[in-house]
Formats: sequence, C-alpha cells, structure tokens
Amino acid sequence: MLSPGVPPCSPVTTTPAERSTALCLPRLPRLSRLSRLRPSRIRRFRSVGAVAVVGLGLIVSGCGAPVADVEAAPEATDPVCAEAMVSLPDAVAGFDRRETDSQATAAWGEPSAVILRCGVPVPGPTTEHCVTANGIDWVTRDDGEFWTLTTYGRSPAVEVLFDDTRAASSSVMVDLSSAVGRIPATGGCTTSAPTQAPIPGTDAPSS
Repeated sequence: MLSPGVPPCSPVTTTPAERSTALCLPRLPRLSRLSRLRPSRIRRFRSVGAVAVVGLGLIVSGCGAPVADVEAAPEATDPVCAEAMVSLPDAVAGFDRRETDSQATAAWGEPSAVILRCGVPVPGPTTEHCVTANGIDWVTRDDGEFWTLTTYGRSPAVEVLFDDTRAASSSVMVDLSSAVGRIPATGGCTTSAPTQAPIPGTDAPSS
C-alpha cells in the first residue's frame, strides 16, 4: 500500500521482450495552482521516475516522490544562503519537505503548498505591507492566487510563495523563522508605511 502523498504507480512496458519485467513509474501529480503560476520562478514539476531516452537506450528510474523543479535565485550561491538552508525544518505549516532540483531552494507539500528561494534581490524602501513574526520582518504581497513573502532588512533575501488556501501565513513565517534568522538583520520594518489588512492566518500586522 502506498503511503499518503505518494502517487500510485502504473506498469510501463516498452518492447515485447521487456513486458515480462514491467517497470513501475509514478503518475505525475496534478499541478497545484501555485505551481502553475510564475513560470519564470517555478517552471514545472518533474518526477524522479521520469523516463529519459539517451541514444538508443531507455533509462528508467524506480518509483519515488516527485522532485519540485524550482528556478534558483540570482544569488543562490551566497554562502549565507547555505547557512539558512541547512537549518530549514522538515515540515512547514504541516507539510513535509520534498526535494528540489536547484541550489538554495526548498518545497513543502505535494503538490507544493510552500516554496522557498534564498538569494532573491533585497527589497529597498517600500510602502508594501510589512509584518514581523518571531523577529523576522517580511514584505507581503497578494498575487491573486497565492501570496509572496520576502524578508526585509536581510541580505541575501529569502522569498517564500505559499498557497493560502492550504497553508496559514502565520504558520509559514513562524516555522521558517529559525532558519531565516541565520541571515543577519541589517534593517527592518518601520511604522511610517500605512497599515493594510492582515494577510491570511496572521494577527494584526506591524508595519
């Protein structure tokens, strides 16, 4: 029996000679609305069990959880990102972490409910909504079908995209605070910007 979250497998055959030893490949998961958006940042999901043709040979890996294909941020190779990445939790907002295919990125849930990239451009002064959770300041933005959180006052910056219908922003920010806190703070939210409505799952924001 497959464990929850693992896509069922289907037998795959190639030539008559190979039908006696059918291979097991996972069916690709239906993409969540989060993974369908921002193709420049979240290109697609790839399965660990994908079939690749190289020359005349057929290379097929065994069954496994799908790997999230996430585009690395411009400064993903910053050594400070590495310090934060090794401290990331195994679960965020109740979703288990899964493998990604690029440096300084992480994903939780299958399909992904939360996606993180370290090394995005550091936000400058802004009037966008800014909240503080567990000592970490975040600039928040509602992109319609998902939310984007970007650390404020820390370099390199960390970007988090999450599906607010599946993950509460308060849980996302609190669960990631310890790892993100490994990046030194050089600034923070101020009280000069007007306060907007709180993002889903948070208390009244500080700005």
